[in-house]
Amino acid sequence: MTNPSFIAVDRNFDDLAERFEKNISAGGKGELRRRIIRADIERVLGSRLRCLNPPLRVLDLGGGLGILAIELAQAGHHVVYNDISVKMTERAQTLAQEAGVEAQISWHTGPYQQFVDADDAPFDLVLCHAVSDWLAEPEALFPALSNLLVSGGWLSLCFYNPAGMVYRNLVRGNFRFLDKQQRFQPDTGSLTPPNPPAVEDVNRWLAEASLDRVCASGIRVFSDYVLEKRGGLAFPEQVAEREFTYATQEPYKWMGRYLHYMLQKS
Repeated sequence: MTNPSFIAVDRNFDDLAERFEKNISAGGKGELRRRIIRADIERVLGSRLRCLNPPLRVLDLGGGLGILAIELAQAGHHVVYNDISVKMTERAQTLAQEAGVEAQISWHTGPYQQFVDADDAPFDLVLCHAVSDWLAEPEALFPALSNLLVSGGWLSLCFYNPAGMVYRNLVRGNFRFLDKQQRFQPDTGSLTPPNPPAVEDVNRWLAEASLDRVCASGIRVFSDYVLEKRGGLAFPEQVAEREFTYATQEPYKWMGRYLHYMLQKS
């Protein structure tokens, strides 16, 4: 379980915005994550994504660069964007302007806690990707998400899988690190969350918030663990296709460095 004293405050990515865009969002990792998330949303919502009578009311909470929010706005849905980072919000607005939909998105900058009672709520679909990993009190996020949804509304939740860090250390032979049960201490500017909640805790908090899981996928289920890029591993396109194929398959999906859930409010 997350130790609130370890993450004193919710993480603001103002100092990491450029690095995040360059190393994650604009690269293969970011595109793979979006591809898997898009597929899960399509699998669950189906034709409702293409029905604009009425359009979906969508909230992208902790929206980062807002790429999926922009895509949903382009599809004609009513989109609200929120992020604690001013720099992230400004960059997302630039991308939305380039896509011709800046005016179609309602922009909010600030912590999600200030957004819970927003006039825009409730929503049909909430996107919440890699937010809980960086909060001082992640357990408080899930009832807030539930309150932001209409009855029967959908939550797209993406979060870091701590088991991936353990497995990575196993295959790299870092046994002393594991024996000492040392807490991961990322370098300054690291994009790896220092103390993400255990999957078991996330599942329990979701159940307590009346959010029922409909499907689950793993993001980066094998490529992050590779030490030697031989054979097909030397070809990024082939790796991406295999990652996409195994993202939804048991038991491989549970080894993803990130997990993506589609949930429905009961």
